[in-house]
Amino acid sequence: MSAVPHPTIQALPDELISQIAAGEVIERPAAVVRELLDNALDSGARHITVRLQAGGIRLIAVEDDGIGIPSTQLPLAIQRHATSKIRSLHDLEAVETMGFRGEALAAIGSVSELSLLSATADAEHAHFLDARSGEVRPAARQRGTSVEVRELFFSTPARRKFLKSETTELAHCLDAVRRHALARPDVAFTLWHDGKLLEQWRAADAERRMADVLGDAFIEQSLAVDYEIQTPGGPLRVQGRCGLPDHARSRADQQYAYVNGRYVRDKVIAHAARNAYEDILHGQRQPVYVLHIGIDPLRVDVNVHPTKIEVRFRDSREVHQAVRQALQQALAPSRAGQADGGSNPLQLTPPPGLPLSTSAMPAWRQQGMPLNPYQPDARSGPYRDQLQEGIAPWAMLSPADPATPASPAIGTAATTDVSPQPLPDTHDQWPLGRAVAQIHGVYVIAENAFGMVLVDMHAAHERIVYEQLKQQLDQATLHSQPLLIPATFAATPQEIAAAQDYADVLAQLGLEVSLLAARTLAVRSVPTQLASSDPVELARQVLDELARHDASTVLQRARNEILATMACHGAVRANRRLTLEEMNALLRQMEATERADQCNHGRPTWRQLGMRELDALFLRGR
Repeated sequence: MSAVPHPTIQALPDELISQIAAGEVIERPAAVVRELLDNALDSGARHITVRLQAGGIRLIAVEDDGIGIPSTQLPLAIQRHATSKIRSLHDLEAVETMGFRGEALAAIGSVSELSLLSATADAEHAHFLDARSGEVRPAARQRGTSVEVRELFFSTPARRKFLKSETTELAHCLDAVRRHALARPDVAFTLWHDGKLLEQWRAADAERRMADVLGDAFIEQSLAVDYEIQTPGGPLRVQGRCGLPDHARSRADQQYAYVNGRYVRDKVIAHAARNAYEDILHGQRQPVYVLHIGIDPLRVDVNVHPTKIEVRFRDSREVHQAVRQALQQALAPSRAGQADGGSNPLQLTPPPGLPLSTSAMPAWRQQGMPLNPYQPDARSGPYRDQLQEGIAPWAMLSPADPATPASPAIGTAATTDVSPQPLPDTHDQWPLGRAVAQIHGVYVIAENAFGMVLVDMHAAHERIVYEQLKQQLDQATLHSQPLLIPATFAATPQEIAAAQDYADVLAQLGLEVSLLAARTLAVRSVPTQLASSDPVELARQVLDELARHDASTVLQRARNEILATMACHGAVRANRRLTLEEMNALLRQMEATERADQCNHGRPTWRQLGMRELDALFLRGR
């Protein structure tokens, strides 16, 4: 029997090496657009033009007005691992440019017909380079660089077969330009396809650029985000805009996250954003946002993936907390104090009254408010006393008892001393107005300066009780309750390492998890508030979060689920007849409660119908 010959080891030719590298960097035309835009922005361009043919398959041309490339360096620019961005390992660890690997042009040239045309400010004329022949010749062009990529994947027909339709590839290219445009509002972008102008975004401020790229509706239906914390590694800032819960989407196709100006797809950021929206989104709806995270370049590694779309944070937990807190702070204030359904900002300054304590409310709410400015009699008595003591006015409201006489009907209540008063014609009107009536024991109708407000009383009160329960629990420490019989489970090496490394953190959270055997962990105590939960499942979730994100979010979610159930049972029920005083008390509480625009399940609690909408229903003015 003859021996099997050993295959010989030999070095691969440069062209094959480049094509292998191209498979990692260039997977479709949009990847070429991304790489060329990175280079154009790094060159200091103020205006960039992108021209495409056949969705970028036939032609991708990117023109910029940057500093240009000297003629002597043009041949070097298309060689592998040739770059002007970094010189040493220190530069690599603190990358501040969009590109740095020196692979893009070489990879693109190996799978297409690549040419460069560039001129510097001090050059007599431009120079043209054909990447295939290496020929450099004089040409005409103003300062800047033009890169043309023709017949993408012509040399690798198998890869070309994997491309989608021209329409699909064009959509991906447009998305790549859109991502860069959102990152650099100070740069003008123009996009052409098959000789037709598709998009043109002039240089503007950040908010105007978001409106130009994502539409004016995005600005109208989103909130500003601006949050900064000091970390051991320096300041960490989160800026941008986050969409209102009412305008979430079924797909996560409008979620843009940037780290030091670089668009990234990062699980830490996505998880933090989803966590911030957790109890204000309905079902599986996806939030929309544009977030710019500024962090010391030394604390983030961008050299993780050839496409540079993934990053790794030195302390992912602090980034997770910053993003989550930034979004929660932006989403916390109720839009009832801003104006007509929350779309048109309006400064409302009610008279001073009851002091309210909350960290994320508008300043006018922190000044305090009386219970009901339209009914002077309601400012005295049990409502005032209970509010001043920090107790919900609904403490006196309980589900209707058959043995208890029902509250008077609305028609009867309207004839008593608490009859509605005319709305005052002043600037300090109450955002949600005054209660007028109740419909079928489910909805409360109120009148404010803009028209009519319709409130789902159970959903609104559920949120009020829920937020009060959270505040009460936040002020208490997490006490632990020992288990009579420790709960054991077979643990992975990662779980064992997390349990040993973060024993102090677990103790602060009220959990005691210790090593029982080589591959077994024992849960010996759990937080008192979560004593009824599955200790093994809770421990596994916390250990997983400790390894990846922030462990407190797991306990917070589990705790909030319990509190939400308690709030649902404690809220006023449907078909419960309320007096006008009680309805107005509910409206005032909604104005003073964080996240009062959605119930615990993400459903809206109130809707504004403006006078124009009401007039249109009855064809008034037509």
